[in-house]
Amino acid sequence: MGSAGSWRLRQVRVLTELTDECTYLGVPPTSRTEGPGTHWRVPLSADHYLTDAFTLWEALTEADRAELGPVPQGRQTCYRCELPTDEPVIVDVQHGGSSAGRTIYACPRHTRTYHRDAVAEAAARRRAFERGSIR
Repeated sequence: MGSAGSWRLRQVRVLTELTDECTYLGVPPTSRTEGPGTHWRVPLSADHYLTDAFTLWEALTEADRAELGPVPQGRQTCYRCELPTDEPVIVDVQHGGSSAGRTIYACPRHTRTYHRDAVAEAAARRRAFERGSIR
């Protein structure tokens, strides 16, 4: 897998350098088993060792998909800041009755600020029902 810096996960920074900060993982000596500070909750031994990097990446990727849904392909524009993002998150899929709807994307910073329009959703469902598009 190489460095965790090459891992691409939405809303997760794994050992990467950001524009305003650096993140480093300090690995304490095996003898440090109590806090305060970084320590081993489960000390390394013949039966307990570090997690395989590929296994960790798979687990994080699966958690990412479970929490945020499918990964959009390519750059998308955030609904709020209207800037393109390399880490788009689908926050809504608006259905247009019997016609194709549109997908609303957000950058990681604005994902939690999106609020669905319940009135518009109900109106779209009603139109689709009246046209016989849904049952």
